[in-house]
Amino acid sequence: MKQSNLGPQRPRTTRRIAGHAQQDHILDPYQAQQKLHERTLCPQCGAVYHDGRWQLVGWTEGGFKELCAACRRTNDKFPAGIVTLRGDFARKHKDEMIRLARHHEEAEKNEHPLNRIMSIEEDTHGIVINTTDIHLPRRIGEAVKRAFHGEIDAQFEEDGYFVRVNWTARA
Repeated sequence: MKQSNLGPQRPRTTRRIAGHAQQDHILDPYQAQQKLHERTLCPQCGAVYHDGRWQLVGWTEGGFKELCAACRRTNDKFPAGIVTLRGDFARKHKDEMIRLARHHEEAEKNEHPLNRIMSIEEDTHGIVINTTDIHLPRRIGEAVKRAFHGEIDAQFEEDGYFVRVNWTARA
């Protein structure tokens, strides 16, 4: 029998996802910990768990019912991502920026129905958009930057499932 030069295998502490290492403990706490039954329906938004993921497929009869992660986050008012559009320019062009954010949400919805805008609020400094995932805020921030220029800063929480994207107009 040949002897291997490799030492004992250590258990992996990271997973490879799309070429990037992701720590195993940094997962969305709102995702189901167990596999759901096929055709589980979210009674709040109508999404159906089919082929291992939530989809908008239109089944409504029979089966199990359970809230999807996005509806649970929305009900708890606990966003996974926040986009802030700051400054006078953002307040003056808020309708256009909100329309752009909603457009990106709609484009995302067919493929990823759990990536949603939870709320859009206006405060004295600008616009705050809360989302149910960590990918949509970056896409919205980049779209606003492409359309209105300015600067974006994305800050991912190191030990959690949260992102904050800040956009400001160039001075």
